[in-house]
Amino acid sequence: MKPRISGLCAVLAAFALVAAPMAEAATQNAQTSSKTAKSKPAGKQTVAKNQQKKTAQPKKPAIKVTVRKQSNVSRQAIANARQEVRVSRAVAVPSTLERPGVQSSAALIVNEHSGEVIYEKNADAQMPIASITKLMTAMVTLDAHLPMNELITISEGDVDMLKHTSSRLSVGTSLTRAEVLLLALMSSENRAAAALSRTYPGGRDAFIRKMNEKAMQLGMRGSRFYDSTGLTPSNVSTPRDLVQLVKAAHRYPEIHQFSTSSEYRFMSNLNGREMVYRNTNPLVKSDDWDIGLSKTGFINEAGHCIVLQATIEGTPVVMILMDSQGSYTRIGDANRVKKWLETSPYAKLRAG
Repeated sequence: MKPRISGLCAVLAAFALVAAPMAEAATQNAQTSSKTAKSKPAGKQTVAKNQQKKTAQPKKPAIKVTVRKQSNVSRQAIANARQEVRVSRAVAVPSTLERPGVQSSAALIVNEHSGEVIYEKNADAQMPIASITKLMTAMVTLDAHLPMNELITISEGDVDMLKHTSSRLSVGTSLTRAEVLLLALMSSENRAAAALSRTYPGGRDAFIRKMNEKAMQLGMRGSRFYDSTGLTPSNVSTPRDLVQLVKAAHRYPEIHQFSTSSEYRFMSNLNGREMVYRNTNPLVKSDDWDIGLSKTGFINEAGHCIVLQATIEGTPVVMILMDSQGSYTRIGDANRVKKWLETSPYAKLRAG
């Protein structure tokens, strides 16, 4: 019997050695199955087990989660990148977005019909307006209904004694009131503007008084006038007031015609020579512009100024550009504003 017992023990020992790893593997499989069963609905346990047996891809759920996380991160990264692009474009190219890149120290762009402000910069700053004054001079002259074919002769009293500016209108030159007004608006002739106030009923004092009354009627409460030429820096206004001035002046057919004429020629009564005067605003000759009113201005205290009424992209616009550093800068500003109104979605929205 001893040999049989020894043989049986040997068999049992061998079986134990084989069964132990199998039991351990079975335990691990059972734990895995238990976790899988908990993570899935009861009705799908059989399908899940079959899929595990067929595909043996226990890492698939983890891959799906990882993909979702990457997708969310990607969306956020794209959104951030787009925002950075928008910000960088706004800083680098303001003229194509919300700002037209105006160099003048004060500006105001307004829809003439609706009155909506399209763009403004220091619009309430009170400053000298130089020869922009002559728009008020023209309105006061026309409001008096004086005969426009009456001859006016330039006198010593029309000579600039304040800044001693030069003029090609020699003392003794005779022109009609219409011609004098034309030269004052088109070529910003100071002696012409002075002659208009001198020949006004009641003289210059009455003329200046009428200028200030007209300003009050138009609601230009930040404006004051002391002469008809704009040579004195005491003639002051704000871009917001000047919008009212331009809108009112644009209603006068004579101001529209004279301020946008490109050239005028006449024979001097003094020497018989032909005199040629041109517009101080070269834009009136440009086919790219549809200008209904134009006036430039300059004295040292005011800088270079320009005001316009123009139709841009079908929208009537009043443009006020004050105190630029050069005559070409104000023209450049006007062109930049025009391009901005034509190309910027933001500007088109505002111009409506």
